[in-house]
Amino acid sequence: MAEHAGKGFIWYELMTTDVDAAKAFYGTVAGWQTHDSGMPGMRYELFGMDGKDVGGIMNMPNAAEHQAMWMAHIYTPDVDAAAAAVTEHGGSILRPPADIPNVGRFAVVRDPQGAVYLLFQPGGGGMWEPLGAQAVGNIGWHELMAGDWEKAWEFYSGLYGWTKHMAVDMGPMGTYQTFMATDTQGGGMMTIPPTMRDAGAPPHWTYYITVDSIQAAKQRVLDSGGKIAHGPMQVPGGAWILQGVDPQGARFALTAKN
Repeated sequence: MAEHAGKGFIWYELMTTDVDAAKAFYGTVAGWQTHDSGMPGMRYELFGMDGKDVGGIMNMPNAAEHQAMWMAHIYTPDVDAAAAAVTEHGGSILRPPADIPNVGRFAVVRDPQGAVYLLFQPGGGGMWEPLGAQAVGNIGWHELMAGDWEKAWEFYSGLYGWTKHMAVDMGPMGTYQTFMATDTQGGGMMTIPPTMRDAGAPPHWTYYITVDSIQAAKQRVLDSGGKIAHGPMQVPGGAWILQGVDPQGARFALTAKN
């Protein structure tokens, strides 16, 4: 039985070096609408579709020392217990549980192989109305490149109740294990391929934004100053993906049905 099973990934954050430029880029590429959160003491822009928020954009602290990046929160009903469980199962806490006034409680953690993610416990107002799991504008796929996917699977499924879906044989690259974090939210994980490992890629999560058309989105990325790192390509099941780098250096990914 999972110790802290919940609702999978529920919030996404872009930590960037230029909030305005990031808003413009993803507004064009993903069609996101943005608005200020009104959070006192800092600028935190919310983004989403059809009046439903998906995540937030903020300036990175110590931007000169860190790279712009995407991160995501996994739901938990008790962030303190969930953070403690991460350490009990070989992971570590990078930022201890802390309150966000009128929003909830969060922690930044790292799995035993080094991939970073966040935990989030909504505040007294409870959960906000979510965008459909596969709707354009949401994060439609969650992918972990692990040091050892089977050990990573034991960690995440044990803590969060995720279930295996389809295992895809990738030949020399090994197995790509898909999973369901909730009834409607999916993802996959695999061991980092040798070429990526040799290039120094650490274990990490990638989050795929669902767009209307992968080819149209590719052109929007290029027209907006982004770079294509991989794809577009079709993957098992028929979906199309691409991976890219935004103008501020954050790696992102897109997925579409066509």
